[in-house]
Amino acid sequence: MTVHPFPGVDIAEHERPFPVRAELVRKPLNALQSWQAARENVLSIIPEASTRQPIVSGRTGTPWHVVTDPKAIRRILLENVDNYPKSMVTKNLLRPAIGESLFIAEGKHWRWQRRTAAPAFSHRNVMNLAPIMTGAAERCADRIAKTGNRAVNMLDEMITTTFDVIADVTFSGDKGFDREGVHKAIDAFISEAGRISIFDILGFPDWIPRPSRVLNANGMTDMKAAADKVIDARTTSGPDGVPDLLDLLLAGADPKTKRQMSTEELRDNLLTFIVAGHETTALTLAWSLYLCAFDPLVQDRARDEAQNVLQGRSATGEDVALLPYIRQIIDEALRLYPPAAIVSRTAIEPDTLCGTRINPGDTVTLPIYALHRSHLLWDQPDAFDPDRWADGAKPDRYAYLPFGDGPRICIGASFAIQEAVIILATLLSRFRFTSVKGVDPDPVMIITLRPEGGVWLETEAV
Repeated sequence: MTVHPFPGVDIAEHERPFPVRAELVRKPLNALQSWQAARENVLSIIPEASTRQPIVSGRTGTPWHVVTDPKAIRRILLENVDNYPKSMVTKNLLRPAIGESLFIAEGKHWRWQRRTAAPAFSHRNVMNLAPIMTGAAERCADRIAKTGNRAVNMLDEMITTTFDVIADVTFSGDKGFDREGVHKAIDAFISEAGRISIFDILGFPDWIPRPSRVLNANGMTDMKAAADKVIDARTTSGPDGVPDLLDLLLAGADPKTKRQMSTEELRDNLLTFIVAGHETTALTLAWSLYLCAFDPLVQDRARDEAQNVLQGRSATGEDVALLPYIRQIIDEALRLYPPAAIVSRTAIEPDTLCGTRINPGDTVTLPIYALHRSHLLWDQPDAFDPDRWADGAKPDRYAYLPFGDGPRICIGASFAIQEAVIILATLLSRFRFTSVKGVDPDPVMIITLRPEGGVWLETEAV
């Protein structure tokens, strides 16, 4: 394997403490052990060896291969992408919430949806939505200021802030949209219905019900009904002001077939953007703030940059390009704690990866968490070092995949980065964040990689 060390701070491991990290598995697990571990933390079934080897293979009901070799990942995500559709486990976990939307669909059904939705996420449209992000950042800062000099759970605060953003850019101005109900339904889905079933581990067919998903079906039904109601109303009333995502998708059509999305297709894709769009960005921001508190020197440097650019105001879309160090912190947070920390595919035709035979039906897993901490690809992989990204430095394209890659790269990547920079810069320019002694988050993945226990930080106005 070709090694591409990535430059970082030249400090011996024992001289610099690391931010929190997950314990990866060091011995084989049977099916029951795998299920028990995955129910608590999916990261705990990633082989530790995958941070030091290009491929690790085994069998737990279904044969599996854990791949961290950039050339093999390029083949999976780009060169032979049709041979590696999303795994049935992934689809079964997410389908109750987001149906056959962009995230789930395959083949032609995916392609026409992607072509239809792509213009909504153009640079121009993302910039047009920046004032909504600025407004949410200001409200967040106001809430933190009112707490005084005491600890705040920044995970909860970031979830509230990014949900404000995604609700406004998706269903702006629709007072009939039940924000609180949708928020609670999403949280219940992620915390319970999204957990892996023993039936998933054993490879049981998807028509066999998974009890936890059946129990949470009512919440999903209510959420979908609320979204349908808003879509129908907007179809009648038309847009008002700057077009939001719903307006853009209602007006959108596949440039090849001229097909437009039905109410059901619109709803499933909008719920995809809501579920994925606020949760993942909230986690990125929560981990970024944890890391800034972990390394006060990094935080001070970022604050200086933000204050010099913003001069007392909140960040805007135009400021993003002027805040490179803030962006470096976000890039490094996405490396250490990628929200989508594991990507799973199912091979449908024979293939060979890293000299290993891949058979139809085998599960091929891309452990993004382990990839980003590979000792073969990164210098000091567990260290927090925003200067890895200084002056536009980039690793091997397939060594860093917070948003995936290939034709299925996250459609909202630029939206998420813009939002994260605006919010983080605004907060760092106004507050100093300090870790609460003895209270560290635990990296736990159910559907996304969350800081279990929250990110409790003491806040002080500056």
